[in-house]
Amino acid sequence: MKAELEQLLKRAKSDIEVARNLKALDDMRIKYLGKKGEVTNILKGMKDVAPEDRPAMGKMVNDVRETIEVMLENYKEEKKALEIKEKLAAESIDVTMPSKQLVRGHKHPLNVALDEVKDIFIGMGYKIAEGPEVDTVYHNFDALNAPIDHPSRSLSDTFYITEDILLRTQTSPIQVRTMKQQKPPIKIIAPGRCFRNDEIDATHSPMFHQIEGLVVDKNITMADLNGTLDMFAKRLFGSQTRTKFRPHYFPFTEPSAEVDVSCFKCGGEGCRFCSGSGWIEILGCGMVHPNVLAECGIDPEVYSGFAFGMGLDRIVMMKYEIDDIRILFENDIRFIKQF
Repeated sequence: MKAELEQLLKRAKSDIEVARNLKALDDMRIKYLGKKGEVTNILKGMKDVAPEDRPAMGKMVNDVRETIEVMLENYKEEKKALEIKEKLAAESIDVTMPSKQLVRGHKHPLNVALDEVKDIFIGMGYKIAEGPEVDTVYHNFDALNAPIDHPSRSLSDTFYITEDILLRTQTSPIQVRTMKQQKPPIKIIAPGRCFRNDEIDATHSPMFHQIEGLVVDKNITMADLNGTLDMFAKRLFGSQTRTKFRPHYFPFTEPSAEVDVSCFKCGGEGCRFCSGSGWIEILGCGMVHPNVLAECGIDPEVYSGFAFGMGLDRIVMMKYEIDDIRILFENDIRFIKQF
């Protein structure tokens, strides 16, 4: 049996050395050490060995078993290292090769203009305020001093979800919520999406963007409003820009005005862009109506304020000479990349 064990060990060593991979090594483990392996078969034959020789033979068999196990483990580590090396070589990356050109996105012109407007007002000490797009009739109309028969309340102008819930038609409800939650001084702008029941054409969309501003404090006057909007226009359209106030009516401000800026294409001389007038309308504004202040819990005898609102889409269309609002919502990357 000793000679048999020596031959078995010799065969095992030869087979393990020529094993090509980890699977071949595992096959060798099964062949020699498995339940039906050659070493196991020798152990089963120990019953035929004379009792006095069994201890010595048992030790020899166990030594052979341990030797094979050690060889398998050593070669297993070598094969693992070799396979990793071959895999790394096969998957190596040539860092000198040019990469595929990635197509990068671009900021939408609405966001470009919005960020610019935000920067201007933040530079003047304003904070950004936000509110829900689905709001109540109270916040959208009642608290803003809008009469019950105001045309904007009709189903033809406003998207109603229920009798008391609607899609906001303006960002003015943010002003109401701010005044109810915060004591003066208040200095905010409120950008966001608004919704009105308009037919889609080159200048109208049922969804549009608006930016409103609100200042409430002691001794706020129309002069403060004038100076603020004049500074805004100069920062947005150029230092040579002039502003002009025209009387108007809004239920939530008194007095109210429309604001025109001198045409930034012709400098006020008159051109196709300004229809020959030299002026372009950009926003509406006015002093916050005392009824609105009182409704929001602010004493109009102590505090005053001004508010203004502009269409972001209109600002973008004017600034970049876009003649169709629908282009802003088509998400054509060829158009967006121009800005």
